[in-house]
Amino acid sequence: MEFVPGPAITRVLCADCGIPIVPNSANLCVACLRNTVDITEGIPKQSSVSFCRNCERFLSPPQAWILARPESQELLAICLKRLKGLNKVRLTEAHFIWTEPHSRRLRVSLTIQKEVLASTILEQVFEIEYLVHNTQCPDCTRLAAKNTWKALVQVRQKVAHKRTFLYLEQLILKHGAQKDTISVKEVRDGLDFFYSQRSHAIKMVEFLNGVVPIRTKGSEQLLSTDTHSNTANYKFTYSVEIAPICKDDLVCIPPKQARSLSNISPLTICTRVGASFQLLDVSTLKSVEVSGQVYWRAPFSSLAGMGDLVEFTVLDIDPVGTTRGRLVLADAQVALAGAFRSQASLNDGEVEMDYETAAGRTQIFHTRTHLGGILQPGDAAMGYYLTSSNFNSDDFATLQADRIPDIVLVKKAYPNRRKKGKPRSWKLRSIAKEQGEEGDTGGGRGVVGRMGGRDQKKVDEDYELFLMDLEEDPELRGTVNLYKAKDVNMKDATDGGRRRRHGQYGMDVDEVDDGPVPLISGEEEEEEPDFPEVKLEELLEEFDEMTLEDAP
Repeated sequence: MEFVPGPAITRVLCADCGIPIVPNSANLCVACLRNTVDITEGIPKQSSVSFCRNCERFLSPPQAWILARPESQELLAICLKRLKGLNKVRLTEAHFIWTEPHSRRLRVSLTIQKEVLASTILEQVFEIEYLVHNTQCPDCTRLAAKNTWKALVQVRQKVAHKRTFLYLEQLILKHGAQKDTISVKEVRDGLDFFYSQRSHAIKMVEFLNGVVPIRTKGSEQLLSTDTHSNTANYKFTYSVEIAPICKDDLVCIPPKQARSLSNISPLTICTRVGASFQLLDVSTLKSVEVSGQVYWRAPFSSLAGMGDLVEFTVLDIDPVGTTRGRLVLADAQVALAGAFRSQASLNDGEVEMDYETAAGRTQIFHTRTHLGGILQPGDAAMGYYLTSSNFNSDDFATLQADRIPDIVLVKKAYPNRRKKGKPRSWKLRSIAKEQGEEGDTGGGRGVVGRMGGRDQKKVDEDYELFLMDLEEDPELRGTVNLYKAKDVNMKDATDGGRRRRHGQYGMDVDEVDDGPVPLISGEEEEEEPDFPEVKLEELLEEFDEMTLEDAP
């Protein structure tokens, strides 16, 4: 085997230090070349970034404030935008160097390349230090200085509960309609949204018009004027009134208007509320959509709401064969809940029925319902007890007596589940920006109920009813964002006789030892097998905003 030597590598001496090197156009080694040419010239080695301590956002050139985590790609992009001269070199790598959070310093390592001579590319690694300056963004500045708003949206609904605003808050969060709001204030019948620009207020009004039936009215107030430049400064106010019709309300449509709405029966219940609300005749399964424009031409109010619902026990159910989607028409026999008390005999263990109760409570009612597909004998249902009700309505008084049922069932109830007192495996978020805001007397409370001391118990009850509506209605649950509760096990929510009492909007959760939850019958009651559990795939991971720690 013959050995063939490789081509000889010709080397020359470096023109400065004299060490052998591979020939290049500069005839200099790498060390001498770096001493001769500095490719980082023109790039500052120190810079600064602006950080708002209130909203915890960084200033991204030119005037955008962005929420970025420490050592994230977003923060690295903000740091690189602050540097001048990077467009003259080629950036190959950039990463953060760890620093103490309280030092208020950010260190970034950069690797750049540049062609210094003909066909000679030099690579260099260097470090840049950023000083984090604490400042205030324009939004927080306007929030700190009171009464600096330019536009106001007043949202009102004249009903006895806050469920509509609780649902509306979740819709605003889901679609990000609160990003331009500088302040939110609760008033007696609704909420006030403050904005720094008129266009932001108009955008909020358009959003509300797409999710709830409303009517609006605008006004403006002249603050100042300049005759020399022919300019004026105004404040704009938009009054938004939401239709006082809520889900599960009993509604009596005026007879003339009912004939124009596909000749539907005047006595209906509201099954869905959106940009328009849907009214359903439970005796025929006939429904009609009433848009906001049609409603406000001749507005009408509901006869009864959630607070007037009565619990009934289903004795028998007989479907009549008429179906419409998931609704099944059926004839039901019901009685008031607790009408028949069971007493166990001490001798033979037989159960006797005690019919010696108050007059009228043992009466069995026959009614037609749209819940034939989900109700079974023995179930509990919530409905309106029209026999013992007195409504101050001229439209209801004009109805024929034979067209007014004794009972109008609205939805299925789950009384045993409610007695368990289990914590929910999910929670909601609030658009409340910070604690200590004007009108806020509770730590970290949500927007609704922040005034404190005024019907606070009623607000908590409305919030609990809203959570129950989300659990029992998958369609309603699909319109909002639910987040995982980190302190609750998804598979086993019990905690050994201890229950977790959720604060407003599930944001503050305190563990309270209330002891074992008492049961009415004194025995362990079975849970409803068809209770609508919230599935794990319906929940979202909550975004934890990581912020730089404040300097000591």
